[in-house]
Amino acid sequence: MKISIKSALLCFAVTCAGNVFAKSTISDDKFRQLEENLPTPNTYRTASGAPGHQYWQQQVNYKIDIAIDDKTQRLTGSESIEYTNNSPDTLRYIWIQLDQNRLKRNSNTNLSRTAPNKKITYKGMRNVVKSDAFDGGYNITQVTASNGKPMKHTINNTMMRVDLSKPLKQGDSVEVNINWDYQLHEQKVLGGRSGYEYFEKDDNYLYEVAQWFPRAAAYYDAMGWQNKQFLGNGEFALEFGDYDVEITVPADHIVAATGVLQNANKVLTKTQRNRLKKAKTANKPVLVVTPDEALENEKSRSNKTKTWHFKAKNVRDFAFASSRKFIWDAQGYKAGGTDTMAMSFYPNEGNPLWGRYSTESVIHTMEQYSKYTFDYPYPVSISVHGPIGGMEYPMITFNGYRPTLDEKTGEKTYSRRTKYGLIGVIIHEVGHNYFPMIVNSDERQWTWMDEGLNTFLQFLAEQAWEENYPSRRGHAANITSYMKSDNQVPIMTNSESILQFGNNAYGKPATALNILRETIMGRELFDFAFKEYAQRWKFKRPTPADFFRTMEDASAIDLDWFWRGWFYTTDHVDIALGDIHLYRPNSQNPDVEEAWERALENEKPTFISDLRNKGHKLRVTNRPELLDFYNEHDQFTATNAKRNSYNSSQKKLKDWEKELLVDERNFYIVDFKNKGGLVMPIILDITYDDGEVEHVRIPAEIWRKNTDKVSKLFIRDKEITSIALDPNWETADVNVNNNYWPARPIKSRFELYKRKQKDMMRDFNVELKADENEDDVKKEDK
Repeated sequence: MKISIKSALLCFAVTCAGNVFAKSTISDDKFRQLEENLPTPNTYRTASGAPGHQYWQQQVNYKIDIAIDDKTQRLTGSESIEYTNNSPDTLRYIWIQLDQNRLKRNSNTNLSRTAPNKKITYKGMRNVVKSDAFDGGYNITQVTASNGKPMKHTINNTMMRVDLSKPLKQGDSVEVNINWDYQLHEQKVLGGRSGYEYFEKDDNYLYEVAQWFPRAAAYYDAMGWQNKQFLGNGEFALEFGDYDVEITVPADHIVAATGVLQNANKVLTKTQRNRLKKAKTANKPVLVVTPDEALENEKSRSNKTKTWHFKAKNVRDFAFASSRKFIWDAQGYKAGGTDTMAMSFYPNEGNPLWGRYSTESVIHTMEQYSKYTFDYPYPVSISVHGPIGGMEYPMITFNGYRPTLDEKTGEKTYSRRTKYGLIGVIIHEVGHNYFPMIVNSDERQWTWMDEGLNTFLQFLAEQAWEENYPSRRGHAANITSYMKSDNQVPIMTNSESILQFGNNAYGKPATALNILRETIMGRELFDFAFKEYAQRWKFKRPTPADFFRTMEDASAIDLDWFWRGWFYTTDHVDIALGDIHLYRPNSQNPDVEEAWERALENEKPTFISDLRNKGHKLRVTNRPELLDFYNEHDQFTATNAKRNSYNSSQKKLKDWEKELLVDERNFYIVDFKNKGGLVMPIILDITYDDGEVEHVRIPAEIWRKNTDKVSKLFIRDKEITSIALDPNWETADVNVNNNYWPARPIKSRFELYKRKQKDMMRDFNVELKADENEDDVKKEDK
């Protein structure tokens, strides 16, 4: 970058005009409208992004009875599905999701799995080996109609088509009854969003059970049947309905589940019921099952069973957890339209972290998310600790992170990362109750619509937890490494085809929304529009177009350029400062201008030859008669002819024109280059010679005529001494080193090391140690 000083006002005008009228081709127009990409508005989904007056969605109710065998880890169940067709279409069949079939040995998931890297962890290799050996999946034993007659059905990997005996017209309902069983798996071995954890030291199991029953696939106007096969990444597209579920488990188990417990008097002791009642109005969590009680319960082995009965209204799914190891704490939370019980279930292995932070995090999430969306509408919100690192279902979430136990001393400690990891994952998973459990987007198609939006709100909630909360995602600078990588696809990519899943579906959209809020729209306009989207689409199924359109509709800001760049391309932000020119108007006064030209000439460096020729004998020294007019007057001498011309021209000018010629302010033209391709606002800190700093925000529309390079004129009384582009790192600029004038040095460190000499003879003669003791072996295994 350089700064140059020029005088001609004409030159200044030409420079500006050249930048203004340089145009991009239509195909490169980053500001063209998105209508070519978005579906045509209709009576179901309007051009404003709101549901249309004929919007519809299906209703699916479930009555389910299941049992878990704690000895064999097998689940057996039967269900009755009441499917109501609210669509204008006549249906001849219903598609049912069979998610557990992903774990069949010959599933598409296993068959399409590519070979592992040559270098692989022990856990990774165990997963590969066990996945090949485990034969899971549903064993469908019966599919019948309400009259008990078998219904024809066809299983295609993770989907099952149930053919109806007669077409299902609009407004009609049909009943489908299914019996099934399947083998639960050890989650830490095979992974996934559900499973069990085995605790060897006390010979106990902790079950986190999800995707456990055959579920009706979504049918909606923009997609028809969402029957894309489940391969593992794309989650679920489901319908809302009412659930009536009975869960039979060993009598000494504690169960947490979606919905409200219906038979507390049969499954809880009087003491537990009293504690639960007390928790409803408590100002801190109340222990319903204490740590000591949970430890004692671990030792029991009841041969009897209990059936826990839950009901849930207007939910899209149902999950539960069961174990005799559970501590249980609860606290009521009531604010605005929210009246709920925040609860946590966790084994003693989770303390002291879980008792301190889990329920507090649940309440904090509802408190913060409700500010930006709507009041939490459900009667419970549960956080469960088990093998699942983080997963969400209506009213219940599965969350990881636990302290480290020193086997020798019995002391428990946890790292900073573990503490904030726990708080963060609970905020994230509880937050999923809003997106997509209530704002019911199609996760199987668009992961970012729930993960990205939720990660953004998670960031806001984390920042409201404590000052300088170490959020992983949200700050613009945290996404720059991914943005400039080659290993990526646009955000608008189907869930199963995403590369770098966490960055693409979580980090980049969350950062984009934070930039929209802080930099593009401003908090007031963004918060209003985002809340409008949440309010419009709660308990409905939005598509990306509905989100894009609503944000523009409620803010009066054209954001098509932003959606196009951030969501439809892999361009990145790299805006660089170019040349900086200082202009002043040419006064046309020869006495002023020639003196200015002379001063400019004198600023040039002296040629090396002239420096070394100083003191040399010159002919004119001895022969002064050779000196003439031109030795007395340099090329910058003002002549009378020029003065006459100036005086004559001045008489023809109006007063305001004369004022322009003598304007002594500084006219700076600053060049900017868009090296990354993604257009963004230009944000500057300009420092002046008196130390004052001016903050300047130029909207992204400055790039609308030329998206490669632009120039901006700044007229200032004071002289500029430095300029910083994107000074607060708010645009995700991947290279901040070209953001400064004058340029700044790039700071780093030399890493010094010593080479270790290989000596096979020395290593061969090292004394062979005895076998490691048992404690060391266990420690090594961990």
